Amino acid sequence: MVATVLFGAAVSALTPTAAQAAPESIIVSVQQQQGRRLTMTVHSAAMDTDIPVDIQRPADDSVPRPVLYLLQGAAGGIDGITWKTATDAFEFLADKNINVVSPIGGPFSYYADWIADDPRWGRQKWRTFLVEELPPLINEYLRTSGLDSIAGFSMSGTSSLALAATTGSRYRSVAAYSGCAQISDPIGQELLDITVGTWGLGKPENMYGPSTDQRWRDNDPYVQAEGLRGKSIYISSGGGLPGKYDVYDGRFSLPGPDGFAAQLTKGAIIEAATNYCSRNMRTRLTALGIPATYDIRADGTHSWGYWDEALRNSWPVLAAPLGI
Repeated sequence: MVATVLFGAAVSALTPTAAQAAPESIIVSVQQQQGRRLTMTVHSAAMDTDIPVDIQRPADDSVPRPVLYLLQGAAGGIDGITWKTATDAFEFLADKNINVVSPIGGPFSYYADWIADDPRWGRQKWRTFLVEELPPLINEYLRTSGLDSIAGFSMSGTSSLALAATTGSRYRSVAAYSGCAQISDPIGQELLDITVGTWGLGKPENMYGPSTDQRWRDNDPYVQAEGLRGKSIYISSGGGLPGKYDVYDGRFSLPGPDGFAAQLTKGAIIEAATNYCSRNMRTRLTALGIPATYDIRADGTHSWGYWDEALRNSWPVLAAPLGI
């Protein structure tokens, strides 16, 4: 049975004081799902909208535990295809002593603070939400340890590296699966333009201005790679060739002949591009003397099976600095 818990009642159940961050950034409601899973609705003052957040409490919550922020792909999960519905990520993490927090929303936003409202997607202030609004609410409501990690795939692989590189000690570890760690060079810009403009029908210039604007470099994880020093880092990408999860009518294949064909063509092209970016990021971090763990292969398309596996493989890297 799914029970809806109003904000005041939910707070009194887990913490004696109201969970509140910036003015008007509040927990609107919490739905108790099966077991230790919750769906929390948070009102973002920066975007003036309510945002659902999938949550899984740790296996043992007798003491404060860290948080893994698990970000969605290009569609932001608003299509119903999320880490929770498309993979076994929540099942894999169920016996781990970590709070899993996975917001739903931000399609084609790169989880950035856009400088202008977009005609298609409106106000995008996802950096503010993820860095300033959501964590205080989560930390108080779930009584966390205050240690955070972040991971994402595709669009949010880029965003996870960018947030980890530009927010000081906010995140102790970061994982990027099939993300392009460059947004200010021509190839990175082209991939972002396709994602935001072609697929998302938004205007990329509303993010950080024209491509020559310094804000693109200020938020480019490749350029800002020094900010990753001291963090535990995992980067993975396939190369576009068909791999073990590219099986027609397989669990992780896109449905039908057209879907599977798109996985082998469009999915191959996208993954080849992220492979280029991931190899460049490896070269950049190596030059800076910043250690990281890499899984950069020739096979594998841009699809869920590889991200599900990558999360499992990256877990020791993500968990290492969290005191678990």
